[in-house]
Amino acid sequence: MNSSDKKKLRAEAHSLKPVILIGQAGYTPAVLAELELALASHELIKVRIRAERENRKQISEKICRDTGAELIQSIGACAVLYRLNPDKPARNPK
Repeated sequence: MNSSDKKKLRAEAHSLKPVILIGQAGYTPAVLAELELALASHELIKVRIRAERENRKQISEKICRDTGAELIQSIGACAVLYRLNPDKPARNPK
């Protein structure tokens, strides 16, 4: 994905609320299942990861590996993820 595509997705994600919260229990198989559902239905999601900085980075990388999503942006405890769903119609650029 090139930088202009990421820029458009960051702008689109700005108004999103986190749909997944990774809290005290951490990154579990149940969280992975919810991430899969959210990415399949929304393509672009925001995830709140409540952990220390290094742990947040590791969790974000693990999510991307496990789901095939791409990390668009990570600010503080929020990460924006994108995974194209080939069954959905193409996104309209703004």
